Amino acid sequence: MGYRGKVEERARARELRALSWTLKQVAAELGVAKSSVSTWVRDVEFVPKPRNRGNGVTRPHPAHLAKLAEIEEMNHSGAEQIGELTEKEFLVAGTALYVGEGTKSGQSLSVANTDPEVIRFFMAWARRFFEIDKSRWRGMLYLHDGLDLEAAAAHWAAVAGIPPGQFTKPYRAVPDVGIRHNKHEFGCFTARYTSTRVARAAPGPVPRPDSVEGSSRHSGVAQLAEQSAVNRFVVGSSPTPGATPP
Repeated sequence: MGYRGKVEERARARELRALSWTLKQVAAELGVAKSSVSTWVRDVEFVPKPRNRGNGVTRPHPAHLAKLAEIEEMNHSGAEQIGELTEKEFLVAGTALYVGEGTKSGQSLSVANTDPEVIRFFMAWARRFFEIDKSRWRGMLYLHDGLDLEAAAAHWAAVAGIPPGQFTKPYRAVPDVGIRHNKHEFGCFTARYTSTRVARAAPGPVPRPDSVEGSSRHSGVAQLAEQSAVNRFVVGSSPTPGATPP
């Protein structure tokens, strides 16, 4: 190719570069070396194009989709394996939840969590196995500054069945950008029932560490259940696990 051809290629390269073509793209288009293109366009202003994401629609990574599919499969398998809880299973599951996540102040029965299902389960368990006075329930929000307090209060009131009027003063946390970026939209919620008697009864059946068969020493709520001392007709009691509070 003669000198004239190189002049034309150089001019074309400069045009394409001004249109935000990369050096590699220009070289492939003109069939020349990338080093030549770099020399021709070094004084041409270059503004990179935004990445093409399919008309603004972000496509999830295949690995992320595989992860979600696996989680869904495991959730389905777990639900089939557990099935519907019996009375005893519900008692034990709720006791385990309280022993692991609850606050043991000796004066109240409470659980704090960001997961609505955990709070729903705890509320249903408490109403099922204790004589509950609805007016003794208290709710408290732990919410980062900048998040909608009114929306969070309405969310947790619906989840727990505790009126917003029975919520205590919320704690507004100042987010530390150096520690975390993912903040729970509705924050962390604490459901607390104030009763020394209920708090003392809550630990329930505690398995012995040396018992392979899971033998247990019974106390608290387990004794109440065995002696049929639970009044299932008190206001606020739930007839079944997960039942919606009245």
